[in-house]
Amino acid sequence: MNFSEIHIIGENETFRGSKCGITIDTFSIPLPCVAISNKARRGDALIKAFGITVLVILILVGAAGAAPFAYVTSLGVDVGTVFVIDTATNNLTAVVPVEGWPRDVVVNQAGTKVYVATPGIATATVSIIDTATNKVSTVAVGGYPMEIAINPAGTRVYVTDRDGTNVSVINTATNTLISPINVGLITRNIAISPDGKKIYATNSFNNTTSVIDATTNEIITTVAVGASPYDVAVSPDGKKVYVTNLGINAVYVIDAITNKITAIVPVGNVPHDIALSPNGKIAYVTHSGSHNNPGNTVSVINTTTNKVTATVPVGINPLGVAITPDGKKVYVTNTESDNVSVIDTTTNTVTATVSTGKYYLNHPIRVAIVPFIGSNITDQSIKATSNATEDIGVEETNFSSSEEKNTVKLNNSNDNSNNSNNSESDNDTSSSENRSSKDNSTPGFGLLGGLTCLFGGWKLKKK
Repeated sequence: MNFSEIHIIGENETFRGSKCGITIDTFSIPLPCVAISNKARRGDALIKAFGITVLVILILVGAAGAAPFAYVTSLGVDVGTVFVIDTATNNLTAVVPVEGWPRDVVVNQAGTKVYVATPGIATATVSIIDTATNKVSTVAVGGYPMEIAINPAGTRVYVTDRDGTNVSVINTATNTLISPINVGLITRNIAISPDGKKIYATNSFNNTTSVIDATTNEIITTVAVGASPYDVAVSPDGKKVYVTNLGINAVYVIDAITNKITAIVPVGNVPHDIALSPNGKIAYVTHSGSHNNPGNTVSVINTTTNKVTATVPVGINPLGVAITPDGKKVYVTNTESDNVSVIDTTTNTVTATVSTGKYYLNHPIRVAIVPFIGSNITDQSIKATSNATEDIGVEETNFSSSEEKNTVKLNNSNDNSNNSNNSESDNDTSSSENRSSKDNSTPGFGLLGGLTCLFGGWKLKKK
């Protein structure tokens, strides 16, 4: 028999060879193992895709339910400080000593670094706070660092000089200075467009706002904007630029495409800082006021109609303003009241006043709020889920290190008691103090649920 010519044609059938035919009554070989293996692999891929999808959803839902931190600059008592407010509880939960007299403050999009302009008698630096550890490093910028901004990518920090015409530029990867921008005028505040392509700098003594190409650092144009322009903000869609004017009590609106003034909005006495809601529909302006005519209010502007729709009384000499990423709360620093007002954006009323907690707040100046987990983690999560359905080799979602840190930080929880001892020993930089309350540890449950689903899928696959 030539076995090379024999083929299996089925049960109770005949094998045909070159020399003979043999009838087998019962003969079967279980060869569907290949099909079963392929089916198992497809099932495995589906289980992984389902598990990763659930994990992504739970992480995003958890992140949406977690409260960010607000960072408030303060002259402090013995040294300058940055206070940390848990926006879930509105308590001061940590204090970070920094050098000099801290002024403006910004947070990168990942929520991992806080940058503070810290001028002083013997210092001219930018202090950098690691939000995971509250450890501080510095970059010497010279002059008198006044106001500060960071581009959306988090790669460049821009610092204005109260007494000079240059804007210092910090490379955040190396924390070193690169070539400055020579505006040619003494600038006050600075803002970056959402796409990172344009820089806007107010020139208080020249009554203009400079528009700068962020790639070439060259001046594109200069726009006349009333008297003593101070703060500047760009709408989330990048189409409008808002500039407060201390001299004429108004906010100028610039069309970012044509660089022309499209509206002048009258507001309260001495408009100082301005912040836009996440959807760009509302602008909030603080009024520091003057000796004879105190402001002590916040104007609420409808950016569609360019009309003031509400005026909210706050503390004495309000300066800084920041909005939570969900647009539900506005935080206002009241310099002379030694507190921070919290405005409910639905009712336009002050619903909380932050002055104590684990620490006592004094002379707050500016405020910045850590964003929620940004779109980068969403995009990566969706991509990972898609890859899982296409490639059975996908084992895990690849988050960047900064996003992992942000997720872990949101997962931490801690009861913030008002009865904590306010001793000098408390003024350390321990990261254990910079955590959300237990009521806002949703991401922890999200991760646990996601991992549970993945484990269940793995067990099902084994069976």
